[in-house]
Amino acid sequence: MKLIDTHCHLTFKQLSGDIAGVLQRSRAAGITGWITVGTDAEHNRKCVELAERFDDVYATVGIHPHDAKDVTDETLEELRELAQREKVVAIGETGLDFHYNFSPPEIQREVFIKHLAIAREYNLPVIVHSREAFDETIEILDEHGKDIKRLVFHCFGGSAEQAKIVIDRGYYISFTGVVTFKNASGVREAVSAIPLERLMVETDCPYMSPEPMRKQKVNEPALMIHTAKYLAKLKEMDLTDFCEKVSSTSRDFFGI
Repeated sequence: MKLIDTHCHLTFKQLSGDIAGVLQRSRAAGITGWITVGTDAEHNRKCVELAERFDDVYATVGIHPHDAKDVTDETLEELRELAQREKVVAIGETGLDFHYNFSPPEIQREVFIKHLAIAREYNLPVIVHSREAFDETIEILDEHGKDIKRLVFHCFGGSAEQAKIVIDRGYYISFTGVVTFKNASGVREAVSAIPLERLMVETDCPYMSPEPMRKQKVNEPALMIHTAKYLAKLKEMDLTDFCEKVSSTSRDFFGI
């Protein structure tokens, strides 16, 4: 059994001090590939450096909507340069977050659109962050992302109806340990509503450890096996078969 953690933050301080241990524990649990996701200029550089140090670690580069207000022309130029590195496999995470509004909504929109243009320029997939901004995210994608087919809504927390809107546009959905939470019935309904070939699994670590590990304050890729087991049960599948299918989807999506 070999799974890919399609969205982790290995460069964050909670994990970066013990990368060798994090990867060792991950392999022991059956997670043997990692997509470490950039969120700002500093972490973009760190993600690429980490990917170039370790086999089966790949990087993405992007600016999280929280940090959209800090984006400059120089930031985007460096992002373009990093996007051309061999082990960079996607643009993101990018999108909209209207829960905190750490950056003004209009600036978030502008930066999101610029990310879509860069993804199109280099023919790379897109990792979308959308929180309390689903309709606005879809509106932007309908206008500026029609020709981008490899696009995933990461850490999906929406409804089955919203999941169908995503899938109908040819996009993908990735689930975190949130699906295991007691109060996440809507997310579980979304899992049931989407085809297996459009589904991926992630940790979004170091956050949101899945049940039964929620008391572990720092999430890490090794814990994704609990999410995978839960999703396989929801899909009424053998765990090994589920992991093989999801891993194949993930490899195809990221081109690895």
